[in-house]
Amino acid sequence: MFDTRNSAGGRIWFSGLVALMITVVLGWGVEIDMSLDRAKTDLNPGLKQIGVIKPRSADEIQGSNWTLGCETLDRDFAIFDEYKKFIAPLGIKTIRLQGGWAKTEKEKGKYDFEWLDKIINDATGRGLNIILETDYGNTIYKGGGGFDLAGGFPTSEEALAAWDRWVDAMANHYKGKVRDWAMWNEPDINKKHKPEDIAIFNIRTAEIIKRVIPDARIAGLSLASSNPKLLDNCLKVLAEKGKVDLFHWFIYHGYEFNPDKSYQNVEELKATLAKYSTKAKMRQGENGCPSEIATRFALSNHPWTEYSQAKWDLRRMLGDLGHDVESAVFTICDFNHVGREINRKGLLRATAEKKVEKIKLAYYSVQNAVSVFDNTLERVKKPVVAVMYDKGTASFGYRNKVTGQSLVVMWDNSGTPGDAFITRPAQVTVKGLAFKEPVWVDLVSGRIYEIPADRIIKAEEFTIFKDIPLYDAPVLVAEKGLIIK
Repeated sequence: MFDTRNSAGGRIWFSGLVALMITVVLGWGVEIDMSLDRAKTDLNPGLKQIGVIKPRSADEIQGSNWTLGCETLDRDFAIFDEYKKFIAPLGIKTIRLQGGWAKTEKEKGKYDFEWLDKIINDATGRGLNIILETDYGNTIYKGGGGFDLAGGFPTSEEALAAWDRWVDAMANHYKGKVRDWAMWNEPDINKKHKPEDIAIFNIRTAEIIKRVIPDARIAGLSLASSNPKLLDNCLKVLAEKGKVDLFHWFIYHGYEFNPDKSYQNVEELKATLAKYSTKAKMRQGENGCPSEIATRFALSNHPWTEYSQAKWDLRRMLGDLGHDVESAVFTICDFNHVGREINRKGLLRATAEKKVEKIKLAYYSVQNAVSVFDNTLERVKKPVVAVMYDKGTASFGYRNKVTGQSLVVMWDNSGTPGDAFITRPAQVTVKGLAFKEPVWVDLVSGRIYEIPADRIIKAEEFTIFKDIPLYDAPVLVAEKGLIIK
């Protein structure tokens, strides 16, 4: 890899024979590709390539909008040691874990946190933040609830008292290490759980955590649905009991084949929450896309590929960012959901034996997005971008808080992401964002291209970009210094 500098002092990653095989070995035969062509696609936008996005690891990024899923370790569906070395290089600084009552308390009254200690100590040692989920039930107690997805809450007096003791023990055990917590995952997919049941169980759990960790930030509800009516019904109960302010966020999931179809509901969720709280925020707590056809789980029975997965994940990440909601990438690694099938939403491909066997395209694409969209950027909320295109589009403008350097992200949002990398020209008008040396960037591959001078027209506070390549994955028109550092 040749590392040279442009006239503005920014670093440019140039391709060359030396760079083609540079890799970092991270596992048994599985490597992170550090070459300039690490994210391979057939994209040809008809522009001159001048570099690629340089990935940044978690310790190089102060903060960002995203959480990375590291779930199901509580049920042994995945192996943390198999993928732990891939987390920090991705750049996301917060990971989601599940507490696992049934795995921690196998004998009544005896808690063994060693399995979770190893994971949390490793993650915090890598500079990662934890959001720890309190689930699921425990069948050693009669009426102890189910230990897997869709399992019911504990119901008997004995089991509820045991739940309280476990939550208290876990909060005390991780006080000083875990500040962020989340409630029981997807309680609404168990149809026995009514909104009142969900709200009351959330209050019960959150109050224990707050008693032990007064400054804990708790994400409430953890709903599978993004239905505003369900949220309203849950919040109404919390409000009646004066408990809304126990929660820093409220989580929804809500999968859509076209991720951009989610945002009418998202805006309604935000408006619903605003009726009950001026402090709490909505948070997307779990969303991801399979890399192949699946017969179970969200987004099943569709011919997904690694190409469409990468596009979907980017559109969800940047759509969430553009709608001002914190956002989760689900998930770091495929997991074998015993009794169902392998869930292929991972950024890493795993075998049925839970061994990492491949890094998927989406890993590198997510890495590209995280390297660019950190918390040094702020969204310019006034309408600043107009895109003339023959289909529907999404677009958002951003500015560096210190330097003022700008970028625009946009994509064709008219359908479910596909496998083609064929671009069509768009006319893009930007108001109020200044560009001195704009470049065009494809986030799937990370490639950076020159924009010919004859395609750029400046008129007072407007910049018009002619014949800008656009397709169904996010692309940037960005100040060169923001991307090449």
